[in-house]
Amino acid sequence: MSFRKLTLGILFAAASLLPGCGAPGIPEPPSLELARPVRDLKAVRKGNEVRLTWSVPTETTDHQTFRHVGQTQICRAIGSSLSNCSVPAAEVKTESPSAAARKSRFHTNSSPEGVASLEASFTDQLSQNVEMQSPTSNLLYAVSVLNSFGKSAGLSNQVQVPSAPVLPAPSSLSASLSAQGVRLTWIPVEPAQEISGLKYEYRIYRRDIQNQRDSIAGDVPVTSEQNPGLLDTGFEWEKTYDYRLTVVTVVEKATGTEQVEGDDTPPVRVVAHDVFPPATPTGLQAVFSGPGQEPFIDLVWTTNTEPDFASYNVYRHEDGAQPVRVNVDPVKSPAYRDLGVVAGQTYFYSVSAIDVRGNESPRSQEAEERVPGDR
Repeated sequence: MSFRKLTLGILFAAASLLPGCGAPGIPEPPSLELARPVRDLKAVRKGNEVRLTWSVPTETTDHQTFRHVGQTQICRAIGSSLSNCSVPAAEVKTESPSAAARKSRFHTNSSPEGVASLEASFTDQLSQNVEMQSPTSNLLYAVSVLNSFGKSAGLSNQVQVPSAPVLPAPSSLSASLSAQGVRLTWIPVEPAQEISGLKYEYRIYRRDIQNQRDSIAGDVPVTSEQNPGLLDTGFEWEKTYDYRLTVVTVVEKATGTEQVEGDDTPPVRVVAHDVFPPATPTGLQAVFSGPGQEPFIDLVWTTNTEPDFASYNVYRHEDGAQPVRVNVDPVKSPAYRDLGVVAGQTYFYSVSAIDVRGNESPRSQEAEERVPGDR
């Protein structure tokens, strides 16, 4: 072998030992497989149930796909924040990201990074012992997602709900429609144990069936009254509503008040069809114009105050005849001038009120006036 060939071989071998493109770099440590802590935990309490929802983590703390999935601990404390989850209230199965991906078409949210995540939930059933342990405090919740080795990167964000006891829903809610409104009545609940800082109210909800929107028709204090009720006037005529009732526990604190609702009664439906006329007008008076003028009779009466009032009709008849409406156009104000009178005749007048849906009241008491015959 020549010296020249030997030199080229040595250079080629040395070059092959130099780091280059595609060569392995510094080895990375293995992933700890710890799920990123949940940051969107939410809690809603209704009755004796607290419903928790959160997004299942899809990544580890070192930004790898979370594959080694374990249980999720439900952590709960009363009155103070959580520092750990040494005694979880419950444990639930955590679905893996692959399962979340399979369900993504139906049940996913999108994170800011665009990663599909499955929403998980848990309902905590509260016992009376838990509620009465510190009735004016709050229940604090967090979740801790474990890997298959039982390890966690820490607690989620913490959320809270009132821990106060709730009362059962009243029975026999009923509703009746009248010209004044919807009258709601129910059988009262048993008086609650008196606890300082707590009070109770009946809350009546009205749901518009057309748009499925709820509004509060009113709150009524829970007392020893045997016939509680509410007159709802905040609805609209010609709509259909469902009414339901719940008992609200109001927690009074130095920082303000908190509320927690009990269970709802079954709804009762009301079709608010207006077949109720306005009140019959009162105070009708008839006055002749007097000598030296064209003959007419002025009528005045007391104004109707119903919010759906529209107009009046004026009726007239002579002795022995049937009343006939004399106004051609609707009468908007409580006054009318009758120009169609004849000297020597006596006239009897009455007035009715009409609402915006055409319901007409009974006619008022008659007012009598004579047109002199010596004009």
